[in-house]
Amino acid sequence: MKRVIKLTLVAFLAQTLLFAEGDRLEKIKQENKVKVCIWSEYYGISYLDPRTQKLIGIDSDLALELAKDLDAELEYVPSSFATLLEDVTKDKCDIAMFAIGNTPQRREKVRFTTPHLASDIYAVATKTNKKIQKWDDIDKTGVVVAVAKGTYHEPIMKEKLKNATLLVVENMHAREQEVIAGRADVFMTDYPFGKRMLATTDWAKLIMPESTYHMTSYAWAMAYGDDKFHARVEQFIKDIKKDGRLLNLAKKNALEPIVKLD
Repeated sequence: MKRVIKLTLVAFLAQTLLFAEGDRLEKIKQENKVKVCIWSEYYGISYLDPRTQKLIGIDSDLALELAKDLDAELEYVPSSFATLLEDVTKDKCDIAMFAIGNTPQRREKVRFTTPHLASDIYAVATKTNKKIQKWDDIDKTGVVVAVAKGTYHEPIMKEKLKNATLLVVENMHAREQEVIAGRADVFMTDYPFGKRMLATTDWAKLIMPESTYHMTSYAWAMAYGDDKFHARVEQFIKDIKKDGRLLNLAKKNALEPIVKLD
């Protein structure tokens, strides 16, 4: 009995050491499960449909495809842009898949894949706001621009705005609430979320830049330290770009204008 216990302990320690050294693919194989962090409020990306209570969007679809490629079951793990870095680095999930903007600040903490989408910045105002009619109306004295804490819009707008006042709020919903209440004139967002506002509200108007304002590549994020897993996901991205899965799912989710196939 003691020998059996000793051998079991040795096997457990060996497996733990193996995983600690960064063989995440082996961990996924052993557990027959890949854990994917998602933010379930990202329209077109990973959105929990309130009617069906099912996830819809390009990255929730691609998470299913990745699980198939890895021959593993898929487990969605709730996350958000505010908790993204901690969720990935503290091993809450194997990979985060919810169109994450690849920024220098985030690259310091997590490793990105090759991008599959790219979006410019857009603004959302109320239809009744007469002060904001076009993009050039935004960066003016007296205008309040809301951004959500932890999103890539926060550092970009801190740098870009010269005259308007920047209001950093705690979450995505707070951006909308500030605009609806009139405490902010616009909030900054991207192509997928802008489409959500037009599709799900009757008060929002979308303000688009007349030329490229700040294009950001979207990708997936994982912890540093596992080249084998990163390479396997990179191969998956090459495959879906080549075999048409990425384009087909972009069309399915009305994101063809921002898909990156190169």
